[in-house]
Amino acid sequence: MKKILIFYGSYGGGHLSAAKTIKAYLEKKYKSEVTVQMIDCIEYINKYINKVSTEAYKELAKKAPWAWKHVYQNSQNGALSYISNTTNKLMSYKLNLLLQEFEPDLIICTHPFATQMCATLKKREKINCNIATILTDYHIHAQWLVLHKYVNYFFVATDQMKIDMISQGVNDQKIFVTGIPVSERFLQHFDKNEICKEFELSPEKDTILFFAGGEFGLGRNTTYMILKILIRLFKDLQIIAISGKNKKMNLKFKTLIENTNSKNRVKLLEYTNKVPELMFISDGVITKAGGLTLTESLVSNLPIAIINPIPGQEEENAEYIVSNGAAVWIKKDASILRILKYLSRNRDYLKNMKQKSKELAKPNSTSDICEILIKKIS
Repeated sequence: MKKILIFYGSYGGGHLSAAKTIKAYLEKKYKSEVTVQMIDCIEYINKYINKVSTEAYKELAKKAPWAWKHVYQNSQNGALSYISNTTNKLMSYKLNLLLQEFEPDLIICTHPFATQMCATLKKREKINCNIATILTDYHIHAQWLVLHKYVNYFFVATDQMKIDMISQGVNDQKIFVTGIPVSERFLQHFDKNEICKEFELSPEKDTILFFAGGEFGLGRNTTYMILKILIRLFKDLQIIAISGKNKKMNLKFKTLIENTNSKNRVKLLEYTNKVPELMFISDGVITKAGGLTLTESLVSNLPIAIINPIPGQEEENAEYIVSNGAAVWIKKDASILRILKYLSRNRDYLKNMKQKSKELAKPNSTSDICEILIKKIS
């Protein structure tokens, strides 16, 4: 029985989702061959540090995105990089207690801090197991590559990421272009009529899935204006708006829906575990630029309109998807009305975006990653 330990972090949902997806696949297909444990590495080391650092990330991203961009860019090198790397070295000692007890054959990391801590321990010969890192965005950050000589495998989303990593000294034999792991539910074929019935929607009408910013509430005015325009000017369009944990945004949306008498064609959800089903019945998605949501949209072959990306990794994600023709980016000073009208009137443009989305998608990413790793440790 092989032992596999999966480390993730609480900074953003993509790291956790990737970890859950990998764990689910391994336990489903290799139930009798592997034992899998999943741990928030920062939470395990120090709950207080985890809480403070997570809240700091949320507050910067929400209230001072320019400041977060500065932190993000400067954490790749210089003083902030040194502090981060030094801190991870110190924290790795407590993580070592867990590793000595569990004795994993393989460690999978979906967060750069976990990779750094495990690589530090391997460098110091405290551990000798395989280490795999799964990057959950469409652009590399130097923090992922710290002590890369001690990491056995890297799984990335694009060929360009592999090229960039090789240029920074990473052995090309370690790098696998598999895509970002997503739940296998996104590969299922659902009954459109049943899903529409469940959400009181018409299977005959075009449907837009609108992720409205979640708990960050970024770009509230832009987000609100987009929904307002969709409701008032596109009368035949159905909208599924997901507000997430953002209670203020949810209340504002409710008021708008009531004032426009559009309950019959706008479904407002605070939370749903049926994103694969909703993407299946949708004709397009409006979203921020988190690596996971973009990947799910690509796998679902949807045209994408990107709004309010967090400066740093999400802006880099947006640039990649837009440059490859699968998305448009509704920027802060852009005419929302003009862009939405153009998309609605140019079906060929939307059809091309859908095709580009399909070409970029790597639907078998999860199985590819897991099969490579199982083969390596067998």
